[in-house]
Amino acid sequence: MHIILEGFILGLTLSIFFGFGPALVALIQTSIHRGFWPAVFLAFGIFLSDAVLVALGFFGAVQIFETHKAALGFIGGSVLVVFGIVTFKRKAGIRVDLNNNLVKADSPRFYTYILKGFLINFTNPFIWIFWMGVVVGFTTNYQGDVFLLLSFFTSALLTIFLMDVLKTFSAYKIKGYLQSGIIIWINRVAGIGLVLFGLYLLIRTYLEIGI
Repeated sequence: MHIILEGFILGLTLSIFFGFGPALVALIQTSIHRGFWPAVFLAFGIFLSDAVLVALGFFGAVQIFETHKAALGFIGGSVLVVFGIVTFKRKAGIRVDLNNNLVKADSPRFYTYILKGFLINFTNPFIWIFWMGVVVGFTTNYQGDVFLLLSFFTSALLTIFLMDVLKTFSAYKIKGYLQSGIIIWINRVAGIGLVLFGLYLLIRTYLEIGI
């Protein structure tokens, strides 16, 4: 039981104190612009990418990461810049019909949000570095006990996912108080944030490889 509690504490700590980044920006923007469930699917994509990275950590993917770190940095930065530009140019998503009734904008398929969340998180080298370090550290701490490690990381990842859903729900609840003009500005701010994250990642990768 204490293993699950330790995983919960890690997940809660990460979500509260280290949960600020491109993934959070995308979650909030999607919740306000598209609604609660699309943002939940986005959060699920982030959850899947974290789970894959933890699994890769167990299989010793540290060497793979070091070999392809530059490529991952450029891909991740480019993905964030593209998502940021698309988000910046996005309208409020509010239309009216001939009777002046609100018409809900068409929304992409659920798997589109899952894939977006997965890519935003998975192509971020900082997320790789973090999870690889955590996996190595706790594998040593628990002496490689598969059951304990599975329990710990399942608890941590589920806690992070539930906290992301809570953040999504909070953003969704304030949507009703926002006018279309404000939503457009939220899209612009979110877009600029994603672009800045992407540019930072590209510049840092460029400097590290010393081109």
